[in-house]
Amino acid sequence: MDAVPDPPLVAERTPDAGLVPPPPAFAPAPTRRSLRRARERERPAVPGTAVDVDVLVIGAGQAGLSAAYHLRKAGFVPVGAAGWDTAERTFVVLDASPGPGGAWQERWPGMTMADAHAVHELPGMPLVVVDPAEPARAAVPYYFAQYEDAYGLHVQRPVVVSAVRDDGAGRLLVSSHVVDRPDEAVSWRARGLVNASGTWRKPFWPAYPGVGVFRGRQLHARDFVSPEALADGHVVVVGGGTSAVQLLLAVAEVTTTTWVTRRPPAWRDEQFTPELGRAAVALVDERTRAGLPPGSVVSVTGLPLTPAYRAGIESGVLRARPMFSRLTADAAVWDDVTPPPVPAADDGLDGLGGWVAGPAEVPARTILWCTGYRASLDHLAPLRLRGPGGGIVMAGTQVAADPRLQLVGYGPSASTIGANRAGREAVQNLERMLP
Repeated sequence: MDAVPDPPLVAERTPDAGLVPPPPAFAPAPTRRSLRRARERERPAVPGTAVDVDVLVIGAGQAGLSAAYHLRKAGFVPVGAAGWDTAERTFVVLDASPGPGGAWQERWPGMTMADAHAVHELPGMPLVVVDPAEPARAAVPYYFAQYEDAYGLHVQRPVVVSAVRDDGAGRLLVSSHVVDRPDEAVSWRARGLVNASGTWRKPFWPAYPGVGVFRGRQLHARDFVSPEALADGHVVVVGGGTSAVQLLLAVAEVTTTTWVTRRPPAWRDEQFTPELGRAAVALVDERTRAGLPPGSVVSVTGLPLTPAYRAGIESGVLRARPMFSRLTADAAVWDDVTPPPVPAADDGLDGLGGWVAGPAEVPARTILWCTGYRASLDHLAPLRLRGPGGGIVMAGTQVAADPRLQLVGYGPSASTIGANRAGREAVQNLERMLP
């Protein structure tokens, strides 16, 4: 899912970058409840037992780290920190990635911090612009690593959560194992859960006639490595979001391209203000409250008409055609080459939002699907949260049917700006629920 555009920032890479120092070790005085829990943990482990925590966080991207920060601030102690065995309230963060950085560590190498419009600082620690030309896949994970260390979050990785179930006694039973080693399994029992699993691991591939017969290369934006890898023939780029525009401009430098979109491009030639951001988030929030699958925030905010994008439009690269009718073995085909009319209100600036015409058949070597992502929620399937509308009925970050569950980085909080606010809201909700 494309995120709301935001100014590119990066952490200063010096020991004294003005970053917030780690908080003091949290070692509260023992209570009757904490002493009982400590005695329980000293018992020999037996098959089927689970580690008890108050809150379990799934994912250590922007939303997950924001939630962990607010848990720490509220007095919850992470598993692995000094005194956690006797702490009154505990939490654990499980992350499937090999290191800090969330999905940023898997971005294509050519994406610089200047290109990455969606980097937003985490709560409590500023970012400082150092080199806009630095690859985002290096700069952002470095900042996330600093953050985890400064606040002593003790993220457990690489750990994948396979299923979340109700244990029948009011708690959530979470099954997890080390990535690629399912025999190294750990079960957790939690009173509340913050799901921040994001979307990166679930790219969306739309179904179109002929997809199975096309003999060329089909690639999702998630797996894009470099423009040079696609330089062996014409590339059809599918998608109307920021990732499609950025990759299209990069690929156009090495080969010929065609841009196709399901909706006319929505260019916005105005500063992205907090008011516009709140309005966009509110529209997505309406869908999740109604139990509908969340739409992308960028579909509401539109595309920023930057100088680079203007140049792409003027060169003809960023002029879109409507979706093709079907794929053949080696081409994209349109049954009607006349673009559908676009209402004047949606025609963009000086007609930039309209589609352009083209030939009925475009031979292609590659179809690059920049078609976004879906929320990675398969592990929550045992809880049967989805309603008739296909989505999960939400009240902010809280699952309406089960207040133990908080979804952050889902729907209106699926941008890096919304993720910080969602992390705080999720923790506040859980504090009210947990005695």
